[in-house]
Amino acid sequence: MRRIHISMVRPGERLARPIMRENGSVLLGAGVELNERFIERLRGMGIDVVYVEDEWTSDIVPEEVIRDETYQRAFDTIYKTVGSLMDTPANRGRASTPDLGRTFRALFGEIIHDLLQRKDIMYSLAQIHVADAYLFQHSVNVAVLAGIMGMAKGYNRNQIEELGVGALLFDIGMTKVPKELLHKTTPLTPEERAIVEKHTTEGFDMLRTQHDISLLSAHCALQHHERYDGSGYPRGLKGNEIHEYAQIIAIADVYDALTSPRSYRNRYSPSEAIEYLFAAGNTLFDLELIKLFCRHVSVYPVATTVMLNTGQIAVVTANNPLAVHRPVVRILREADGRPVSTPYEIDLKYDMQLMIVKEL
Repeated sequence: MRRIHISMVRPGERLARPIMRENGSVLLGAGVELNERFIERLRGMGIDVVYVEDEWTSDIVPEEVIRDETYQRAFDTIYKTVGSLMDTPANRGRASTPDLGRTFRALFGEIIHDLLQRKDIMYSLAQIHVADAYLFQHSVNVAVLAGIMGMAKGYNRNQIEELGVGALLFDIGMTKVPKELLHKTTPLTPEERAIVEKHTTEGFDMLRTQHDISLLSAHCALQHHERYDGSGYPRGLKGNEIHEYAQIIAIADVYDALTSPRSYRNRYSPSEAIEYLFAAGNTLFDLELIKLFCRHVSVYPVATTVMLNTGQIAVVTANNPLAVHRPVVRILREADGRPVSTPYEIDLKYDMQLMIVKEL
């Protein structure tokens, strides 16, 4: 399979991975033949990339950092928990689930179990949801990234659990933000921004009253918008005044937000998001944490369609953990646009004359 931008999809091509609805159910299943109507519908739902079947890449299958079943269970749990708080005006903002902590500790335990099965963890998730599912999908992605970081830091089981529960619930304060602001496509007014920014303190207040959630987990909700140079909110904390859990979640939050499609901008590619993070080192984020984070992120995920500096079109077949910007690629088209008679692979780690110039 290969991952391509929706603008490159042609009628008659078949989906290689399903497209998920906001509630986690399947919108379009793998194997569905795409026609003009389907393609336009996907565009209208905020989907900008898809996985399609291709005879030359049929053996290329992105390896998820966690199993599809684990991801779907996490998505479903967050959807039901957070969705119930948002949908009912009387309940909005009330973390009334009596076993909230136990539920999310068990959920994160499944995520960690999957991560521990991987020898070399390079983060990349192939799940594709409609844009309206962003809030729920985002929490799962941030939790996975935080778990990878906690393991890389050498945290003990209790620390990883505190971090993971905090990551799954760090944005729970968003349940108190009016939906019209969450989906607004124009710039927020100062008054509207003040309402949105209150989600940090609202989330902290919701979590700290839960008897089975650590206060440090609750602080992830409070501090994830604080910044290393003191420019963040709600308290303008600096450097090590910000708990390390919250610093990790802040990096994961920004990375996933940048690489996700939003109603008001195009998504960043993983490589562009990493460039942004490095540029923010020791200003918005701790540079050492950024370096650790980026060692575990797949800059060019397997199945990504790319263009080389020669003009050749290729698909990423494997990542090099020690050279994340230099994956193995399979050439599908030559520089003059001709399809190759037989696809062949190049390991960019060893061919320094070649480089990826953009994703397609």
